[in-house]
Amino acid sequence: MRGTRNSGLLALGGIALATLLAVIGHVEVNENLDPWTLTVSDYAVSDRGGVIDVAMLVLAAATAVLLPALWRGHRPAAAGAGRAAEAFLAAWVGGLLLAAVVPTNEPGLPMDTAAYVHRYASVVAFLALPAAGWLLARRLPAAAGRRVRGLATASVVLAAAMVWSAYPGDRLLLGLVERLLILTEVAVLVVVAVALLRRVTPARAA
Repeated sequence: MRGTRNSGLLALGGIALATLLAVIGHVEVNENLDPWTLTVSDYAVSDRGGVIDVAMLVLAAATAVLLPALWRGHRPAAAGAGRAAEAFLAAWVGGLLLAAVVPTNEPGLPMDTAAYVHRYASVVAFLALPAAGWLLARRLPAAAGRRVRGLATASVVLAAAMVWSAYPGDRLLLGLVERLLILTEVAVLVVVAVALLRRVTPARAA
């Protein structure tokens, strides 16, 4: 049980650090960039190897430490759904890592191969996490499960809004929608990590 608690604490610490680094990255990057229409990736490529890239790596690591604790928490009846949830979480981790390592193109330039790899890695990550959250919700306490399902649904809606903005919407508020999507998906991870901490509290008290 101590391992489960440590996983929850490490995940929450990593999420907090990643959030702080992302905020610092936005403040430090060229002030001429427009956060309403430009994505986080546009900011990251303007400061290649900077704190936003590091924030993505830290967030991926924070998610990865949850996987062993979730594996230990399997119930036999839900083993199939548990493995699927962990596979989606692993896809989120892999997508984040690939998006951090392979940059998009500079804003306004034609997309090259690296930019397409970055885009589709991000798409996989953005879609995998709500799927993982929906499957994990059944294994969480009722209140936490409802919050995770609500956040997962909001993530799907925001992802659809982002697709609309990127294509027929002519990037209308694309940066804002993406940041709301990221915040919603990170909130899924926070709820799961807190649920893991609360799961071991009675055992410690006993």
